[in-house]
Amino acid sequence: MTVPHPERVGTPDAPVGPPARRASSWDGQGPVVAMVALGGALGATARYGVARLWPVETGGFPWTTFWVNVAGCALIGVFMVVITDVWAAHRLVRPFFGTGVLGGFTTFSTYAVDIRGLLDEGHPVTGFAYLAATLFAALTAVWLAVTVTRRALAGRRR
Repeated sequence: MTVPHPERVGTPDAPVGPPARRASSWDGQGPVVAMVALGGALGATARYGVARLWPVETGGFPWTTFWVNVAGCALIGVFMVVITDVWAAHRLVRPFFGTGVLGGFTTFSTYAVDIRGLLDEGHPVTGFAYLAATLFAALTAVWLAVTVTRRALAGRRR
């Protein structure tokens, strides 16, 4: 016994024939990628400069990376309030400053490497304290920066 094949009704799921030429996604994203790269280079250079100015002892609490991440998170909070609540920024401002400069300045990859190094060098208390303190301080910094910035801007509007 054979099962009858139902006839197809309507149009096929995919178009038949050669695919239409699509506009390259790079056409619209090229300037964005360029701004992220430029901003990232500036942010990473600033972080490198801070790390050179305030080196950390091996096995010690990585204060420089800690404060870079906390300050960067606070700046991200201020920046997001400004570009969402106050200023209709150009489409390249957020990729340049938010993703690029502040993304390059903050360094959660170094944070992870620092924790691993502290654990590998036999400093688990320092490593776990750094892990917890950075998470708490970075999230608190964003929250405080957003709250203070919104209140300051609301006070100026009155």
